[in-house]
Formats: sequence, C-alpha cells, structure tokens
Amino acid sequence: MAKEIKELIADTFLAMAEGLETGSFGKKPRIALTGMGSEHGEENSMKAAVDAARDGVDVVYIGSLKHELVETVEVPDDEAGHDKMDELLNERKIDGAVTMHYPFPIGVSTVGRAVTPGIGKEMFIANTTGTSSTDRIEGMVKNAIYGIITAKACGYAEPTIGILNVDGARQTEKALKKLQANGYPIHFAESSRSDGGCVMRGNDVLRGTADILVTDSLTGNVLSKMLSSFTTGGSFEAQGFGYGPGIGENYEKLVMIVSRASGAPVVANALRFAGELVKGKVFEVAKEEFKKAKRAGLDDILAEIREANKPKESGEEVKEPPKEVVTAALFGIEVTDLDDAVRCLWKLGIYAESGMGCTGPIILVSEANLEKSEAELRAKGYIS
Repeated sequence: MAKEIKELIADTFLAMAEGLETGSFGKKPRIALTGMGSEHGEENSMKAAVDAARDGVDVVYIGSLKHELVETVEVPDDEAGHDKMDELLNERKIDGAVTMHYPFPIGVSTVGRAVTPGIGKEMFIANTTGTSSTDRIEGMVKNAIYGIITAKACGYAEPTIGILNVDGARQTEKALKKLQANGYPIHFAESSRSDGGCVMRGNDVLRGTADILVTDSLTGNVLSKMLSSFTTGGSFEAQGFGYGPGIGENYEKLVMIVSRASGAPVVANALRFAGELVKGKVFEVAKEEFKKAKRAGLDDILAEIREANKPKESGEEVKEPPKEVVTAALFGIEVTDLDDAVRCLWKLGIYAESGMGCTGPIILVSEANLEKSEAELRAKGYIS
C-alpha cells in the first residue's frame, strides 16, 4: 500500500510539473501503439508515436524501437505485441490502444474518421471494420448510434446523420426516423443535391455533408481507404484518423484500428483520436446514448427488423454447449452464414463463438476442437 501511495504522489507531482511547463493540467491519455506489421516499416509507427507524444498523448510504444519521448515495451514480433497490448488493456495500465487488426465480437464495430477532399471537412464513417449485426439493416441502425456516440465524445453536441445511398438505406432511414419520433434526438443532414433528403450521394461523401455517414462496414472500409489515400494513389494512407474505435453496447475496451497501409500522419491522428475519446469519456457517453435509445424503443425496432428479414423457414433449436476458452479462429465464412455455422458446431457439442477478424468474419473454437470444426464446416459448405 505504501508503494502505491508513493507512486500516486510521484505521478501527481509529475503531472503538476508538466502542467506548469505546457499550460495543460490533468492526466494525459495513456495510449499504446503496436508498432510492428506496418507495410511502411516500424520506423513509420515510431514517427507517429513521437508526433502524438509531442501533442500531449502519453504513448506506450510496443515494438523494438526506442525514443526519448515515448515509453517502449519491447517485444520480439507482431503476435507478441498484440498479447502485450491485451495484457496492458486488461490490467488497465493503458487507457486505450491503436493497432492494425483486432478480433472484435459481433455487435462491436469501428467508427472511422476521415478528412473529406471537397472542402477539407472531417466526417465520421459509421462504420469501417467489424460487424454490428449479422442483419444488414439492424447493423446500419446500430452504426448510426455508434457514430453518434463517437462524435459526441469528440465534442460534437448535435452531430448530423446522413445515410449513404446503398442497399438498405431507405429501411435504415425508416427505422431511425421512427426512433426519432419516439424521442431519441437524431439530427438528420440534408443532401447537397437539389432533391435533398438524408440519403447521401457520392457528392455528399466528397463534401462531408453529414457529420456522420452511416453505411455498412464493408462499404465504410472502402470509403475510409479511398479518402485517406485520395492524394497518394492508394499505397500510402496520408489523411484522416484511421478506422476508429470499436463501439458496442456494454463494450468498454478502447481499441482503435489503423491499416497496414496507414502512414505516420494517420497513425499519429489515431493516437490523438484515442486521446480525445478518453478525455470525452466515450464509454460514459455510450451508456447514456443507449439508455436514451432504448427509452425510445430501440430494442423493439431492432426486433421488428430481424423478424422482417429472417428466413421464412427457421432452423431447429440447438442448445449451446458449455462455454470454454476459444482461441483458435476459422476464416473464410460469409457474414450472413455466421450464426448458422456456429449452430452447426453446437450440434456436434462443440462450443463456438462468432467474431470479426481483420480480414472478415471468423468462428472461434478451442485449440482442441479446431481440426474437427474445420472439417465439419468444410463438409457443410460454410468454408471452401
């Protein structure tokens, strides 16, 4: 206990000294960065860490390089770096982390933040990686709420919502307007095109007409990549803030995603973005937004969407096997087949969970059941 008190006193005096020096008081957000795995080399990651550190982020660099402005936790490779990142997050030794891939559970997806090329306006893209729901429309409705949470944590008091003109846009609009009519405060953007409306066209994407652009995460991922490398031809992401934080109901682990193609400016912005979310108390904002949305009938609206979109013939009821630790992943499964693939393994008595890896949907099973599970899913046509 005495040691903890001494550490607290030391941290307090250090914060006071830094405040007197910089004019900014209060604890700095402590954000980790996994530096290995970038297509532009580890030096690219370290440059981003140093740039963010100069802007007031307490950066913990996980990799092999060192710099006087950041703390380095040395690891031998990318896999060990991710293990260390998870350890630091679970032990609450960091407030958040920026990394190049992460297996978010279904229901959690990332809200990107781009700089649009038309007039240089920032725009949140909801969402860019992960899967909010295996039902497309339910997922886009959730994405809108996730976008509002992220924007509000970044200081947007009344962010405007626009829905990208993709499959399901009108159903999403209908659901969100029902939520609005029930009392949830959604502020819809108006398209810059002459016919207006809250459904956004390509022109609106380039102009950043809405503060938050709602779409499915695969489309959002493509948009994020295009906007971030708009001036570089695609090999180097030079603008924006990356793919953003994983947001979901009752999810409280701040993990920010960037691409292996993200250049130092984008990675540094992602670290700053993480710092904003820590200061803006993103998870407290999330609890409040979900509370308001549920009061406005969110659960009933989502249930109606699932009922309308479910297959005409529902499958047999399958009992979930006892839970066990699942660390082995199976790839190559369509997102619309995830639930059926999980139930397929449950029928065999194999406990499985669905998730989302950096390259798409995954099924998680125990190491002991990996070979048997893969054989079964191949036999049933879920993976090729």
